[in-house]
Amino acid sequence: MKLRPSCERRCSSTACQLELEGLTSMQANSGHSHQAGNADGLPCLSLPSNRSPADGSSSSGDVAINVHSPNSENGSRSSTRSGQRHARPTIRLPNRPGHTHSHANDAGGQDDSSSSDTREHGNSISEVLHVYQWLDKSFPYIIIFSAKLIVQHLTGITVGIGLLTTFLYANTSIVNQVFLRDKYSKLQCIWLLVFLTGCSLLLYYTFSSQALYYSLIFMNPSLEPLQFWDALWVVGITDFVVKFYFMGLKCLILLVPSVMMSHKCKGFWYMCLEEISQYYCTLVSTPVWFRYLIDYGAQTSRAEWHFGILLALLYLIIKLFFVFGQWKTSADVLRLFFTQPSYGMAATKRQCSEAEDICAICQAEFTKPIVLVCQHIFCEECICLWFNREKTCPLCRTVISSHNHKYKDGATSLQLRLF
Repeated sequence: MKLRPSCERRCSSTACQLELEGLTSMQANSGHSHQAGNADGLPCLSLPSNRSPADGSSSSGDVAINVHSPNSENGSRSSTRSGQRHARPTIRLPNRPGHTHSHANDAGGQDDSSSSDTREHGNSISEVLHVYQWLDKSFPYIIIFSAKLIVQHLTGITVGIGLLTTFLYANTSIVNQVFLRDKYSKLQCIWLLVFLTGCSLLLYYTFSSQALYYSLIFMNPSLEPLQFWDALWVVGITDFVVKFYFMGLKCLILLVPSVMMSHKCKGFWYMCLEEISQYYCTLVSTPVWFRYLIDYGAQTSRAEWHFGILLALLYLIIKLFFVFGQWKTSADVLRLFFTQPSYGMAATKRQCSEAEDICAICQAEFTKPIVLVCQHIFCEECICLWFNREKTCPLCRTVISSHNHKYKDGATSLQLRLF
């Protein structure tokens, strides 16, 4: 036998009767109560409030207003039980900016900033996705137009790849031969000299109709009219040929016996030749671009002719500033070439004996030993080869020289002086 709850036992017969009447009236007057979700048939509206709770607890700022039907007074007591069966949904209106609580604004400041950062991050990701989708859709068209462009300029692309490969091979070989010093291969140096000369002559013979060799003596090649890609072609070919020419001169210096020219002196020659090569490549491209900017044959009106003259003058002004700025570096290199400063003093026999007559670089007996400022002793050739790339002592890392030592190892710069 189940016991009745205490709350039900305390209910009087009159209360039970009122509950039955309230339920009956609700069913009669509110047939759509199950759709609204309220025992009275009407929703509960909540409006924003300006008051903050006195106890300091957090509040959402909404005030709930219950709208009851006329029969709600009779069924008020029955609402407790009917509320267990039917939930009361509450329609809440958003708070107005003027009715928000001050403590809510203070606490939500960081949330707003974090949400804005999240939105920005989401926007950036969406932009990247749009670009990716565009590339995905445009990829077939890019392939088609790229293939057409490659076929149109197949000759120029092939020649460019060949020149670059030749340059890399010759540059690496010369640097290796310079590093070997007296053990270098004369046959390898002669082969490099013949190879570079043959490549330059073959290139000019193949395009003899264009007279590309005119640009070497600051004259314009036989290209009418001179378009942008034509000017870029002429300048690129000339830059590579000038590099080949000076690399051949480095091979000739490398072939000079060390009795006639020391390795230290050869390093200064390599550096000087490289600086002259870069300066010459900067100047040799000027007539080609000047002709392209002021080309009379490609201009159809007098306004275009004046505009071309203006652009050519601006190009000359910028070129002059660049040339004078580079002259300072070239002057320092030439001063080092003529002075050829020494890195230290000749070491005495006592100093060599204290160092056990062994060079720390070559691990052999000293040959023309030199003592540095830090009192470390090395062979003259060994330390010169070291200072071709470094400025500090190989043992204690003391700065010995602050001079410019670039390209003293026989290397050639890959930078193209196109403009």
